[in-house]
Amino acid sequence: MNFSMHLPPALVPPEPREVHRLALSDGATTVLRRHGNPDGPRVALSHGNGMAIEAYYPFWRLMLADYDTILFDTRNHGQNPPDGVENHNWEQFRDDFETVRCSMDTLFGPRPVAAVFHSMSGISALLQTRAFGERWSPLILVAPPIFPPPGHDLQERQGFHMEDMEAIALRRPDRFDDPEDLAAVLRARRAFRRWPPGAHELYALATTRRTADGWALACPKRLEARIFAANIDPTIWPEVGAMPGDIAVIGADASLPEVQPPALLGRALAQGHGLPYTMIDDCTHFLQIERPEAVWEAVEAFLRRFGRGA
Repeated sequence: MNFSMHLPPALVPPEPREVHRLALSDGATTVLRRHGNPDGPRVALSHGNGMAIEAYYPFWRLMLADYDTILFDTRNHGQNPPDGVENHNWEQFRDDFETVRCSMDTLFGPRPVAAVFHSMSGISALLQTRAFGERWSPLILVAPPIFPPPGHDLQERQGFHMEDMEAIALRRPDRFDDPEDLAAVLRARRAFRRWPPGAHELYALATTRRTADGWALACPKRLEARIFAANIDPTIWPEVGAMPGDIAVIGADASLPEVQPPALLGRALAQGHGLPYTMIDDCTHFLQIERPEAVWEAVEAFLRRFGRGA
């Protein structure tokens, strides 16, 4: 993806130090990118449903001087080639994350890897931890939309929210003459009003791919909707507190009048399991794009707390 043709220089992600194409367990491919300081503490980053990690560049550029920064997109997202519908599910995401984590040691040398995983990727990492044991040290969950167990005050609200998000995903346009068309759609929506200048264009470039007749969402809307519809597993939440390794939560502002369930869920999860927790004021579920410096300050504080800081 050539970002430089469309963005101000400050928002153009740098070329990676290394790029590796990984074969996943079912034959699909994911693209691993290495940025930053190879001698620094290693940190992996991934993204939310329908998004792509290059869209978070305003956030992860803050770590490049000091941290060995490993980026990857979930299958059918971002820079990964499309691989179809059949295995686009939570169980396969879990296995994909295991392949990615093991490949980091093989490619870059064995070393502890901290993780900063937003939304969907955080759930995938928890499923991975439950199945395979501690893999991320620490695992920092950013606005995790984990489905609450039966009887929880937020379960019904989150269930309705996932239904809404599924419907919204299915309604969104998924083909464009130019990425700027998608950026214009985002700028016109109230939900994205806190994004700084240029972030809408960066997101549009990161989440689309060129086709024979224009541009299309890298993650087709039917696949995005499928993951929202399937995010109703109540068994993860009760087990988080007993999972191996250090886990921390960074949440969006739970006091906003327009607060969405993920901000409330992150706070409740942390309080219920006694996990370290930081709430970022005046931001929504897109907190790493809206307030990147504040989120990075919280992340780095957790990395130092768990002995992984630079």
